[in-house]
Amino acid sequence: MKIAAICDKDTAMGLRLAGIQSIYIDPAQILILLEDITKDNDVGVIFITEALAEQFKRDLKDYRMIHHIPIIVEIPDKTGHKPDHVDFVSHLIKRAVGIDVSKK
Repeated sequence: MKIAAICDKDTAMGLRLAGIQSIYIDPAQILILLEDITKDNDVGVIFITEALAEQFKRDLKDYRMIHHIPIIVEIPDKTGHKPDHVDFVSHLIKRAVGIDVSKK
């Protein structure tokens, strides 16, 4: 499975160094881009920066309700985590396993 990313230019540089090939920078229409990415059945995870996720909060929520794969993971940008950050991956694990596995 491949990993794709939707992010800003600075985050894109770091993700390219980490080996991620499919990177999309500052999209105007997130839903159209997500549909294009999911046409490639080999993409299993999409990283999106928290700042962009906040901009497209409603669209991402609607997309997550319909599509379970690829998993959309919100990552911090160069400024770090947002104060009201919700860890969606931990939420998925809790839903699948039935217990909270977060480290406090």
